[in-house]
Amino acid sequence: MPRHKTQSDEDVLETAYKLVHEFGPESLTFASLAQASGLSASTLVQRFKSKAGLMQNTLLHAWDRLDEKTASLAAEVPKTAEGAVELLVALSRDYGGIESYAEGLLILREDLRDPALRARGAAWRDSLSRALENCFSQVPHAPPGIGLLMASQWQGSLLWWSFDPRGDVAHFVENSLNRFVSAIVTTAPAKS
Repeated sequence: MPRHKTQSDEDVLETAYKLVHEFGPESLTFASLAQASGLSASTLVQRFKSKAGLMQNTLLHAWDRLDEKTASLAAEVPKTAEGAVELLVALSRDYGGIESYAEGLLILREDLRDPALRARGAAWRDSLSRALENCFSQVPHAPPGIGLLMASQWQGSLLWWSFDPRGDVAHFVENSLNRFVSAIVTTAPAKS
C-alpha cells in the first residue's frame, strides 16, 4: 500500500526553488532539500529520480507560476498601451534588488541548458507577446509585432538597469517602457 505524502510535490518544488534562488542552482541537492523540507533524501529520490530531474521539475514549477502570474496580470490590466506597461512593471517587481536579479540570471543559465526548459521559455515569450499585443489592439497605428518588440525592450531595460542599479527596478522599467511606447506608437500616419 502506497504511503500518504506528507507534502505535495508542489510544496516540495516551492521549497526547492527557494533554495535555488537564495543559494544558487548548485545548492540544490537531495540532502539540502531534505533538510529544508523535512523529508528524507530517499523519499525525494523516489519522487524526482535524479538531481537533473529535481532541477528540471523545480524550474518547470517556476515556469508554471510565471505563466499563471502573466495570465492573471494580462486579464487585469486595461487593454491599452498603459496597460501593457503596467503588466511588465508588475512582472519586474519580482526581481527585487540587484542580488536577486543576479541570482535569477544563474537560474536562467539552467533554463538555457535544458531543451525542455528552453521550450517553456519560448512558450512564455509567445504568450507574453500575445498579451502585450492584445493591450495594443485598440491603439491606433500600433505596429505589427508590438508585443514581442515591447517584451524585448522590457528585457533589455532590465539588463541595462542591472549595470547601474541605483534606483528601483520597477521605476526604471516603467520610464524605459513609456519612452519606448512614445517613440514607437505614432499618433497618426504621415499624410502625403
